[in-house]
Amino acid sequence: MYHQIINYFQTNSNRYLQMLTDHIRISLWALLMAVLIGVPAGLLCVRFRHLQKPVSTLFRVLRIVPSLAILLLMLPILGTGAAPASVALTLLAIPPILENTVAGLKEVPAFLLETADSLGMTSGQVWKNIRFPLALPLTLTGIKTAAVEIIASAALASKIGAGGFGDLIFTGIGLFRTDLLLIGGISVAFLSLSTGFFFYLLEKILLKYKRM
Repeated sequence: MYHQIINYFQTNSNRYLQMLTDHIRISLWALLMAVLIGVPAGLLCVRFRHLQKPVSTLFRVLRIVPSLAILLLMLPILGTGAAPASVALTLLAIPPILENTVAGLKEVPAFLLETADSLGMTSGQVWKNIRFPLALPLTLTGIKTAAVEIIASAALASKIGAGGFGDLIFTGIGLFRTDLLLIGGISVAFLSLSTGFFFYLLEKILLKYKRM
């Protein structure tokens, strides 16, 4: 087994790097779109409370649908490749970002908001200087959760020609090649762990005030 894995990297290093690039590209696009949708949606749910239940319910229902099913549903609309994969992964990633953003904004202590109001701060200043900074830890946690889920689920994207480490995993399954399964699975796990560590460092940098 060990020699098979070494031989794979010696003869397929360029192919492996291409799969790594594809996996990261698809994951980054999906995460970016999920953040651009999830964070503003969370803001709207807090600002206009009547929106929270329908919006949260919508994305929870979409999250229940398996990622592979969403991928297949996107085929008639977007065809094969990275586009339908990104849409499916985005739908998977929005709920944790949305829910954590809402929770973070709601947990801002009322006395801080009252103090800001008594000091004459405008609504915009309250959101910028109080609500958003205090909600940031939970929002980042939601983004980290979404990122790890995206990377793990992006392996399914190879089913519709989007590339990534799913190519290795499904080839290993089809050919009964344990070495390919191990390379693909460990690569996805390593990417997930690296992403978690990246967000850990990001939280350390952005949330210095919490340690003061």
